[in-house]
Amino acid sequence: MSSVNRVNSSTSGWKKTKSQNKDQHFTDVHGLPCIENLVCSADETPEPIATTITGTIPSWIKGNFLRNGPGKFEIGRSSFNHWFDGMALMHQFHIEDGKVTYMSRFLNSDCYKENLEHNRIMVSEFGTIAMPDPCKNVFQRFLSRFELPKPSDNANVSFVQYKGDYYVSTETNFMHKIDPQTLETKEKVDWSKFVAVNGATAHPHVDHDGTTYNMGNSYTRKGAFYNIIMVPSNKVNPADTLEGASVVCSIPSEDKSKPSYYHSFAMSENYVVFIEQPIKMDLLKIVTSKLRGKGINEGVYWDPKRNTVFHVINKHTGKLSLIKYYAKPLSTFHQINCYEENGFLIMDMCCSDDGQAINNYLIQNLKKSGNALDEVYNTMCRVFPRRFVLPLNVDSHTLCGQNLNTRLNSTATAIKTDKNKVFCTHEDLHGDDLHEYGGLEFPHINYSMCNSRPYRYFYACGFRHLVGDSLIKMDLQGKQIKVWKHAGMYPSEPIFVSSPGAVEEDDGVILSVVITPNQDESTFLLVLDAKTFEELGRAEVSINIPYGFHGTFQN
Repeated sequence: MSSVNRVNSSTSGWKKTKSQNKDQHFTDVHGLPCIENLVCSADETPEPIATTITGTIPSWIKGNFLRNGPGKFEIGRSSFNHWFDGMALMHQFHIEDGKVTYMSRFLNSDCYKENLEHNRIMVSEFGTIAMPDPCKNVFQRFLSRFELPKPSDNANVSFVQYKGDYYVSTETNFMHKIDPQTLETKEKVDWSKFVAVNGATAHPHVDHDGTTYNMGNSYTRKGAFYNIIMVPSNKVNPADTLEGASVVCSIPSEDKSKPSYYHSFAMSENYVVFIEQPIKMDLLKIVTSKLRGKGINEGVYWDPKRNTVFHVINKHTGKLSLIKYYAKPLSTFHQINCYEENGFLIMDMCCSDDGQAINNYLIQNLKKSGNALDEVYNTMCRVFPRRFVLPLNVDSHTLCGQNLNTRLNSTATAIKTDKNKVFCTHEDLHGDDLHEYGGLEFPHINYSMCNSRPYRYFYACGFRHLVGDSLIKMDLQGKQIKVWKHAGMYPSEPIFVSSPGAVEEDDGVILSVVITPNQDESTFLLVLDAKTFEELGRAEVSINIPYGFHGTFQN
């Protein structure tokens, strides 16, 4: 804990450095500690257990911190190949009166029940193909390879809300309604029963009036389409789920048989921005994956010859802008924030210059140690926060060849190159000091106050490993960071919880579950002061849990 910009009990403060555009150039890392235990199967804890409090958990925090992620990586003698494939394990930290209890349950999905019933993997996941039943004869096993892979309902990515109800979600067309108090699985919901989509992201956006937006693909004879989905905020009756959902806009894929993969999208007050990135999905390879004995991930690939396209859609009219905004090839999984200001659309997101990382998260890679683990990490492109500035008032009178970004102190560019084309370059939202922490991912803001509005702070995990190994607070005024980091501790995505009656943007706490894979039974819920980034307290739970993906706080 020697760096002055790290925050612990004895050091705090901002560190400011000049930003340079060198995100692709980094020093190789050596001697990464083994993290194998982060992807080991865990048992569920269906009854709440007490935790041991160190420091102070503010008494005003009252609610459930919900987390989701893979928790079972073997079924009988068969094992999942990819981190994304493990059976969903839901976690709840209930916080009240300065005390914390913990519980967890496996999602009672159809694939989970089927896998357990047959004691082997029965449903294919992203990187794991379900092999033919060994009890069938040779001819039956041969014919079963010609069956299309059915979509999994293993919703292990995040907790989401629609019309006040909580669901766990992945990227297929299935979600499950969850009781956030007991973590019981209540109802399986199929998106395709309400709108013509074959799936939806696990990262919807919520307007200030409660209307929820999401995106999902559809596949027709005319090719693949990206669909903007709107779910109204009002519930007609207690049993209402996604009733009233509609497709606001359909965007045709530039390549009909190889649409882009996307994990999320951006949204401002009046616009949705879909980022068509050159991570491509070969639909032929995907639908024939079972026949070929390959995982779906084998059909997802990086095509650096294609530029990135920003599609801007008016949320209220459903009209797609005639202007296409282009950028160099980039990969993005999570957006930070997006807002409009003085005729510009400002879009901040976590980006890298290579989209191959998705196929690096094989279980065999995560279980490596020594030089083999270092090699995996050093082949991965780092992820950094970037800002794109899209001019909204572009028409036939707009001159080509000039930078249309007239915002003061902004190094991003937007140059009209043709009738309906604007090419954009980004501004780095960080200084050189962020390279020390390997870039960042899992960004979060004060969503209720700042979503689709100008903002100053965001929080994320530093990634000087294959998973998050630090927590970072970014101040966009001066691009300064504060860091919480301890050796051997791997914090999850930071969730901001606002203080009662808060007026300032960073008046609240950060919640993060910290895993210590090389210490037995020492998981804890960390509570940081969001303003100072100093530790307030932690709630230790005497069990081991795997490293998860996303979560939320339920008041």
